[in-house]
Amino acid sequence: MVNTDVKKIDELLTRAVEEVIDKEDLKKKLLSGKPLRIKLGIDPTSPNIHIGRAVLLWKLKAFQDLGHTAVFIIGDTTGVVGDTSDKESERPMLTKDQVKKNMKTYFDQVFKILDRKKTETHHNSEWLSKLGLHELATISSLFGLHEFSSRDVIARRLRAGQRVSFQELMYPIMQGYDSVKVEADVELGGKDQRFNLLTGRRIQPQYGQEPQNILMMKILEGTDGRKMSSSWGNVINVGDTANDMFGKIMSVRDDLIITYFELATNASYEAIHAYEKQLKAGENPKKVKMALASE
Repeated sequence: MVNTDVKKIDELLTRAVEEVIDKEDLKKKLLSGKPLRIKLGIDPTSPNIHIGRAVLLWKLKAFQDLGHTAVFIIGDTTGVVGDTSDKESERPMLTKDQVKKNMKTYFDQVFKILDRKKTETHHNSEWLSKLGLHELATISSLFGLHEFSSRDVIARRLRAGQRVSFQELMYPIMQGYDSVKVEADVELGGKDQRFNLLTGRRIQPQYGQEPQNILMMKILEGTDGRKMSSSWGNVINVGDTANDMFGKIMSVRDDLIITYFELATNASYEAIHAYEKQLKAGENPKKVKMALASE
């Protein structure tokens, strides 16, 4: 049975959410009681899943708890190519062996959050390795070069005279094709993946599917205030020990405490607002941060 509790649906569509496309349509579907297929793909570009990525996993779990189907994809093919949505330079391709090594414990990490028995899992090599040139050309015809070159990150690199590889143009199409193969009703992603997520909406009608709705999540800053990234070493990993997690949280900047409560814990809004009031009233941030670290 699908839970159609209005309060829970409203929190689902707002907590840690940056943007929803199409919010009214998605809310209507959630209230209808129809089970939806919720897609999340993560590329194994490093061996560890950090809590910045776990923001998406927690949202997928929230859908799962309401009775919808969680579809988790390890991007073992897209991981080789590499997504440059948030990169200011070309991302070097990984080898298949590197990706295989990185994803060795991915399911173990993911199932610290998701319900293993209720999660549908895939590797996107299942279908991307079979994608033929004719079908790829047909999909690619839906897009124009100007659509890719107008993306902020790509436009900046072109103006600076930097190289933009063909594989970077193909990545969004590969991610969009994933949505076709799993028949996604909803896809989750970070706000920096907007272009890729919309690509799935464009491709699905080509295969007789209704365009997926999209939930774009806020980006969690790392321990140093920059975007959490394994390459910068400012991460807290899902697989870290409790002591390590606690210690790393205590090193987070004070101005990020409330953000971390919202994005990285299951604390209620009422509890978060209470902590926010305490901080504004002059409470020692260390005390509130200890509560955060415990959560």
